[in-house]
Amino acid sequence: MTQSENQPADPATVAAQDSGAGALPAADGQAKPKKDDGFFASMAWLILAVVVLRSFIISPFSIPSESMLPRLLVGDYLFASKWSYGFSKYSLPFSIPLIPGRILAHQPARGDIVIFKAPPSNDVDWVKRVIGLPGDQIQMKGGQLFINGKSVPKVKTDDFVVPESPNTHCYSPEFESVDDKGLPVCRYPQFRETLPEGKSYNVLDLGQIPRDDTAVYVVPEGALFLMGDNRDNSLDSRYSTDEGGISFVPQGNLVGKASVMMFSTDGSASWIKPWTWFTAARWSRIGGMF
Repeated sequence: MTQSENQPADPATVAAQDSGAGALPAADGQAKPKKDDGFFASMAWLILAVVVLRSFIISPFSIPSESMLPRLLVGDYLFASKWSYGFSKYSLPFSIPLIPGRILAHQPARGDIVIFKAPPSNDVDWVKRVIGLPGDQIQMKGGQLFINGKSVPKVKTDDFVVPESPNTHCYSPEFESVDDKGLPVCRYPQFRETLPEGKSYNVLDLGQIPRDDTAVYVVPEGALFLMGDNRDNSLDSRYSTDEGGISFVPQGNLVGKASVMMFSTDGSASWIKPWTWFTAARWSRIGGMF
């Protein structure tokens, strides 16, 4: 009779066979975790980290329109700080209603560039500049901005020149031009505005439009008056929601504050031509602070 017939089987071997395990326990007596378990656990932690990062710290946004020229171009990608104005359901992915009201709320300053959920649907991210705070009286007269009855200084500067590209087209033929190399560009009249607190920024004034002259808007408590820097090509707080604008924007709709330029492209890149990923990038714009 053989040894295997005379001697009982090793208990550890029997346990492994009965359980269907393919390997013996580790030397210290602890079972080794399966590789798949470790992978899925790592993925779960990664997803959680991304959700927390995008909900409460910083999040990327892309610029889809020319309403904030000259500061923001179509094809710009920026990071917005999510903590600057507090947190609400709009801070969370898909606006999940897990945060009641707004916590750690902080009012923005005039001149801030903010990302917010646009009224009335409150489901699309827009970007504008803060012009009026609660209680402010805002008015436009002949294209001149007035805050609380005082005109905001507006000084003519050099024209804003931007190359034409798949992402950038001239507002109308009168602004079409060429640069020193004979390449097509858009050339827009540009002005420097300075708010009462000293914040300065450039705006475009393309000509006379009906909203160059308005009634006095009194900003309600808990709301903001927002405008685009491209004053004649921006549906903003000067327009009611029935007109396609945003009227007064509740501060609870704020998502974040523009912080740093992450990337910018002129739209000429093609996925099947990797070298165009580099030629399409607007390298000089990357890394700019707000």
